[in-house]
Amino acid sequence: MPPPAGLAMTASLAEALGAKTAKAFETGLGLRTVADLVHHWPRRYTERGKLTPLTDLVEGEHVTVRARVESVTVRDVGGNNKYDKGKRRRMATITITDGRARLVLVWFARGDWHAGRMPVGTEGLFAGKVSRFGQTLQLVSPEALVGMELDAAGFAGRIVPLYPATARLPTWNVAKAVRTVLDVVSTGPDPLPEGVRREHGLLDLRQAVEAIHRPEDAEGLTEARRRLVWDEAMVLQVVLAQRRATARSEPGRARPGRTGGLLTAFDASSPFILTDGQREVGETLAAELARPEPMHRLLQGEVGSGKTLVALRAMLQVVDSGGQAALLAPTEVLAQQHARSLRALLGPLGQAGQLTDAGAEPAGGRSTALALLTGSLGAAARREALSAASGGLAGIVVGTHALLSEGVELADLGLVVVDEQHRFGVEQRETLRAKGAAPHVLVMTATPIPRTVAMTVYGDLEALTLTGLPAGRQPIATHVIPLAEQPGWIARAWTRVVEAVRDGHQAFVVCPQVEPTDLPTDGRRPPAAATELAPLLTAGVFAGLRVEVLHGRMRPEDKEAAMGRFAGGETEVLVATTVIEVGVDVPNATVMVILDADRFGVSQLHQLRGRVGRGKDAGLCLLVTEAPAGSHARSRLDAVAATGDGFALARVDLEQRREGNVLGTEQSGGRTAVKLLRLLEDEDVIVAARALAEQIVHDDPTLAQHPGLAVAVSALLRPDDAAYLERG
Repeated sequence: MPPPAGLAMTASLAEALGAKTAKAFETGLGLRTVADLVHHWPRRYTERGKLTPLTDLVEGEHVTVRARVESVTVRDVGGNNKYDKGKRRRMATITITDGRARLVLVWFARGDWHAGRMPVGTEGLFAGKVSRFGQTLQLVSPEALVGMELDAAGFAGRIVPLYPATARLPTWNVAKAVRTVLDVVSTGPDPLPEGVRREHGLLDLRQAVEAIHRPEDAEGLTEARRRLVWDEAMVLQVVLAQRRATARSEPGRARPGRTGGLLTAFDASSPFILTDGQREVGETLAAELARPEPMHRLLQGEVGSGKTLVALRAMLQVVDSGGQAALLAPTEVLAQQHARSLRALLGPLGQAGQLTDAGAEPAGGRSTALALLTGSLGAAARREALSAASGGLAGIVVGTHALLSEGVELADLGLVVVDEQHRFGVEQRETLRAKGAAPHVLVMTATPIPRTVAMTVYGDLEALTLTGLPAGRQPIATHVIPLAEQPGWIARAWTRVVEAVRDGHQAFVVCPQVEPTDLPTDGRRPPAAATELAPLLTAGVFAGLRVEVLHGRMRPEDKEAAMGRFAGGETEVLVATTVIEVGVDVPNATVMVILDADRFGVSQLHQLRGRVGRGKDAGLCLLVTEAPAGSHARSRLDAVAATGDGFALARVDLEQRREGNVLGTEQSGGRTAVKLLRLLEDEDVIVAARALAEQIVHDDPTLAQHPGLAVAVSALLRPDDAAYLERG
C-alpha cells in the first residue's frame, strides 16, 4: 500500500514503507524517519555506458560497481564433507571488467542460474564486500542487477544514483524506497531565507531534493549539491552561533590580575623572551580575562610554538585575581609532563605551603601551589591534592579525566585550560566548567587547524593562532626510509641513532603497537611492536646503550618513572608508542625513528616529530616504511618529509579524511552533521554562512522569523543531542 500524499518529513519509515522494511533500514543504515531517508544522499553516480574504475577498490569495503561481464565459469563443487551430505553444488565464477582491471564474482551455489542471467558482455550493477583470494580481489555472493533488470528497477535514466548500502540493503532497494517517499513527501518550509536563495542563485528545497535523487543531467546535479551544501553549512553555523550567543550571555567574573603579583614576578624571573606571537596572544587573553563575560578561546599553534608559556601566564593572571586555574590533559604522561614543566617554569613561585631551610615560605609569601590529580594517585597523595584544590592553596590544578570525577572540588575555578581538545568531548569540557561559576575557557591544540575546521568543529570558540617559534628552536630534517626500494637504509637509520647518543644526545624509536601480533594484517607483515623491538635493539645495534620502553599499558607509576629517567638523561634511547605524541619536552632528544610510519596519520606524524629538535641542536626524523613509491601511503609520508608547515599538512590530512570523521561526534553527540559539505572545497560557503548565521541569531535568537531554519536546526539536534550541544 503506497504511503499517503503529503507525507511529513517527521513521519516514521514504518508509516511510509511498512514495519518490515522500516526495520531493515533502521538496523542496516540507522534511518528511522522520512527525513532520514530523504537526506540519505547518493554516495556517487554512474552513467550508462560508463563503467566503474576497478583499480580504486579497497579490501573490506562494501561497494557497488558498474562493470561488464568478461568471462563465465561454472563447475561442480561439494560432496566431500559432512556439511554437503553427498550433494554436489554448481559454483559460478564470473569475471567482470571496466576495460582495464578485473574483479571476480563468486557464487558457491546455483551457479547455472547466475551464469544464465549474466552471459559474456552483460553490463550491470554488482554490490558486495571486497575480499581477497590470493592476489585476486573478489566479491563473494554479491547482489547483482543486470540488463533489463536495471530498467525494471527504475534505473532507466542516464544518471544512476548509487547509495550508501549494506549487504542486506543493496543500493537499488534504497533507491526504490527513496522514490516511493519522494512521490508523496512534503519537504516543508525551506530552511534558507528567500533572500539568500535569490542572492546566490540557489534552487528551492524541493527542486534540490528531486535533482539530487533523480538527476536529469550533470548540470542539475551540480546545482542540487550546491544548494544542499548551503543547507548543511547554514544549519551548522546557526547552531554554533546560538552556542556563542549563549556563552556571551552567561554571567561571568572578571579576572584582571593585579600589579606586582605572581605574573609580574614570573615575568621578571623568567629566562624566556616572549616572541612577538606570544606577546600578541597574551595581550588578547589578558584583556578577555579582565572582562565579566566568560572567555571561550581556541589557541592553536605549531608544535613547539610556546603555547604552554602563554597558558601559564593566563593562569597566573587568574591566580592573581584570587581564582584558580585547572589544566586538563588527555593522558597521565601528558599531565605529569605538564606538572613537571610548570613547576620548573615557576620555580619558587610555585612552592606555596612548602618551607625553605630557613623555615619560611619561598618568594616572601608571594607564591602559589600546583596540585597534580590523576587516577593513579595513592590515597594519601590524592587526599593532599584534593585538599589543596578545595582549600584554594593550589592556584593551579593539573589533571586527567580524574579532575572530572565526583568529589573533586575547587575553591574558585576561574579558568579552564584544555590541552589537545580533540581528545575530549564537549560534555567532558562542560563537566569541568560546571565545577566553577562560568569560568573562562582556553582550549589549546598543537594540531594545526584549517580555517574552515576552526569555524565548524571549534565553531563555538573564537580562534587565536600563535605564530612563530621561540628563539633558538632548531629545524627538524625529515626523510623517508623506503625499505621497498632500499632495504639496506634501515642500518644507516640505526647508525644515526648511535651517532647521536655518542655525541651526547638522546633518541626516540616509535612503534605503531605495544605487543606483537600474529593476526593477519591485510597481507602485510605485522606492525612493529615496542615490547618486542626494544630487547632486539638492546642485544643488537644498540648494544651498550641505555634503552627503555614506554607505552600506554604500563602502570602509571612505571610510565612516570620511565619518562623521568629519559627526561633526566639516564635513558639514551626510548622505544615508545604514540604515548609520547604530545607534551613530551626533552630538549636533548635530537633523533626520532618512526617504524611503519605509513600506519600513522599525517597530523600524528607531525606531532611525533615535534618531540625532537626542541633544544639548541637540530632534529632529525626518519620515516621508515615498506609502502612502495607511488602508493597513497607513500605520498602521505612524502608530504610530511617535504614541509614542516603544520597548517599545510593539516590541509593534506583533511583532504584524505571524510568530513563526517572530522565533524561527526564533535558537533552532534555521535551523529554525522554533514554529508555533502567539504571543508576545503566549500570554504566560501562556510565563510558566508557563518557571517549570515551570526546576523540571523543576533536579530532573531529563537528563529521565530525563520521557521524553516528552526525546523532544520531541530532536526539536527534531536532531543537527546540538544542538551549535549548547548553545553559548550
